Amino acid sequence: MIPGGGQPNMQQLLQQAQKMQQDLANAQEELARTEVDGQAGGGLVKATVTGSGELRGLVIDPKAVDPEDTETLADLIVAAVQAANENAQALQQQKLGPLTQGLGGGGIPGLPF
Repeated sequence: MIPGGGQPNMQQLLQQAQKMQQDLANAQEELARTEVDGQAGGGLVKATVTGSGELRGLVIDPKAVDPEDTETLADLIVAAVQAANENAQALQQQKLGPLTQGLGGGGIPGLPF
């Protein structure tokens, strides 16, 4: 119900929805450009992903490479990528959370929150 008993201004509602949609698109573009890092093994393996979760880089310290134990290296890589993705999800929540709450708080289909 609108205060004062008036009818909602449909033009105003449409403008607000369009602004929210543009703000959301801008935030998603910013996420795609922003890079975040994650690491494992005390920094022996470092992964870089975008705020939208795209893997962009992987740095492996030579000390982590043991030809007799590639399993540990693989575990470190997985852990570093997971840490980077967790940081990307936190960034998504920070950037998109307020915008999606304005859309009813139910989140956006296809996004991890």
